[in-house]
Amino acid sequence: MTSATSKQPASIETLARKWRTDDPERMIGRGHPVGDFLEAYDWKVLGERVGFLRLACHLPDQVRNPRGELFGGFTPTYADLVAVFTGRAGRRQETPRSWLSTASLRVDYFAPIDGDFIIESEVLHRTGRTQHVQIRFLAEGERLLAICHATIIEQKSEGEA
Repeated sequence: MTSATSKQPASIETLARKWRTDDPERMIGRGHPVGDFLEAYDWKVLGERVGFLRLACHLPDQVRNPRGELFGGFTPTYADLVAVFTGRAGRRQETPRSWLSTASLRVDYFAPIDGDFIIESEVLHRTGRTQHVQIRFLAEGERLLAICHATIIEQKSEGEA
């Protein structure tokens, strides 16, 4: 085994500290690979409570199709990132105890996303370590552009049975 393959990944605490932001209007700071790609460090938190996030988002050039719209394959990337942060919403400044992983994700599209948009995400149901999250993509006037449903699972911490 080479040293490159035997390297231990950074702890969740180390990584969370890396991309945490003290700005209450921001969901995430720089340093998260997917967040940086989506330019999530520029999103504005419009509302937050336990299990709920409302975000003002923009559409970076790197996720647009040739017509200037959100390339459909990136919609789940937004939904996945936001669903995990929704699972921690209202407690984002606390150090995470464990990883949240996406077990399933479904996307339904209603209209192209071609500019700034709102994401509204809410935990609809929790059972033990499992959360069902709804993520809505909205245009001006609250017009529904896409809706996603994600199942998020809290992974067991090290040493937990």
